[in-house]
Amino acid sequence: QELRPKSLDIKQEELGDMVEKEMASTSEAIEDAVRRIEEMMSQARNESSGVKLEVNERILNSCTDLMKAIRLLVTTSTNLQKEIVESGRGAATTQEFYAKNSRWTEGLISASKAVGWGATQLVESADRVVLHMGKYEELIVCSHEIAASTAQLVAASKVKAEKSSRNLARLQECSRSVNEKAANVVASTKSGQEQIEEKDTMDFSGMSLIKLKKEEMETQVKVLELEKRLEGERVRLGELRKQHYVLAGGCDAEPDEGEPRPAPAPRRGILKKPPIAQKP
Repeated sequence: QELRPKSLDIKQEELGDMVEKEMASTSEAIEDAVRRIEEMMSQARNESSGVKLEVNERILNSCTDLMKAIRLLVTTSTNLQKEIVESGRGAATTQEFYAKNSRWTEGLISASKAVGWGATQLVESADRVVLHMGKYEELIVCSHEIAASTAQLVAASKVKAEKSSRNLARLQECSRSVNEKAANVVASTKSGQEQIEEKDTMDFSGMSLIKLKKEEMETQVKVLELEKRLEGERVRLGELRKQHYVLAGGCDAEPDEGEPRPAPAPRRGILKKPPIAQKP
């Protein structure tokens, strides 16, 4: 008992209730997300027109399809969990089964929370985009997060499911559907961004030589600033991912500086020809 992981500050007999509450909370969050998207749709039709209305409708329709796919995924996952518990608990109660398999149960709870959180974030990002207060990139990132959370939920459910289970096959189909709908959100967001954003004409015909040189130098400065900022953000993203893996238990701390690092694999196409053996 002392060696068992203590990742949740709750009693083991409460794990079963936590699973049911978390899945119910996720379903409720998705239902609320669908309602909010419908409200945004009617608001967009009243307050926008032309290209803006077309873009907003396309993005919100793709978000609605994604939410419906997630709702079906959560329902199927709940049915599969009931099947797993019924087939594996034997004479034990449901609470005892969840307590006995606490690590699996905690993974299930974590995956369910991630799916619900991703759905909520997607709706908030879509709301800001429709109101022209947010960034299109937020929608793209949220779509990727939902796809990753879905994979986590399927993996957690698949661990103890029978390979021949119909509910498992349905869950895998739902997962593919969610990934497809998330990709549609990304595609509609990118195409809408291209339609909405105004592009500079790049007309320099009326500029003098001195003005052109000045504009060129200012542009070079901006390029250098953006490159430096991009490099810093990439370093920050890498550190955030390292910390995420450490907290999730996916990897250990970084190796000491004194430990040797593996040599990089040779690149193809640049291998040197071996030297010809010389006669004695």
